[in-house]
This record gives sequence, C-alpha cells and structure tokens, in this order.
Amino acid sequence: MKLNDLRDNPGSSPARTRVGRGIGSGKGKTGGRGVKGQKSRSGVAIKGFEGGQMPLHRRLPKRGFTNIFAKDLNIVSLGPVQAAIDAGKLDAKETVTAETLKAAGVLRHVKDGVRLLGDGELRAKVSFEIAGASRSAIEAVEKAGGKATVVAPKAPAAEVKAEYKA
Repeated sequence: MKLNDLRDNPGSSPARTRVGRGIGSGKGKTGGRGVKGQKSRSGVAIKGFEGGQMPLHRRLPKRGFTNIFAKDLNIVSLGPVQAAIDAGKLDAKETVTAETLKAAGVLRHVKDGVRLLGDGELRAKVSFEIAGASRSAIEAVEKAGGKATVVAPKAPAAEVKAEYKA
C-alpha cells in the first residue's frame, strides 16, 4: 500500500449539497431556508431562543452575587520572589512592595495589593509590605529572618470615585 492509494470508503463522505442553483436541484429558490423572516436571512443566529418558550437561562434560578467592594489582589508565591532575588532583579535589602515586584518582572499589572502565598522556598532575608499573606508564607518569611507587614490594600477605583463625588 502506498500513500497515493489511500481512499475513503465509497459513500463515507457524501458530496456537498450546492444550494440556490435552480429549482430543478430541489434546493433552489430559497436554498432550504423556507420563506421570509429573520432566520431566512444570512448572518442570523438567535442564541438562546427556544421558539417562544421561556429560554433555559431564564428558567434557571439566579445564584450568588458579585461583591463590588471586593479587592482584586495579585497572588504571589515565595518561589518566584526567591527566583527574582537570585537573578538580581529584586534587591533583598529593600522592602518588597507591589511596585518593586512589577519592576522585577514578577507581576504584570499592579492591582489593589499583593497576597503572599507560602509555595516555594525563601532563603533570603526580605521584608515585605503586602495586603495579605497566608500563615505559611508569614512563617517562611520569619524563618528566613525577614518581616511581613500586612497593610490595608489600596481602594479600588469604584471606592475612589465614590469618595471623589462626596
């Protein structure tokens, strides 16, 4: 058997029906779309419409809520912080904040604050100024001889606007 001998089984893939090619083809005139109306036009997809029946997304109950006052924190593990210190991108003598982590390339964007997690190993003596930390992260920082100061996260943009209006 050769590659140029490979064929599909006969009848396994039917020929594509060419619609709109004359009344004698059986799929001419309206091209199988019926007559008139929104769905006979091109570019129409009525998502979630169930023929007038109450759609599924409206039949199901609402659950939960979105807390508009929630802080959006950057989550950082100890491993990438130690890697940045080893690479010389982060100075262990300075206090580590969200801005210094962004400058070191550990974070892409500075959000409302940084939450430190205890994944990875920290060998350097570093002091952190962060919005939150897990218990294991604080223990790891103190074990390495550093200090983790938890400060209040900065206010999200919605709160700042509300204070500005008042």
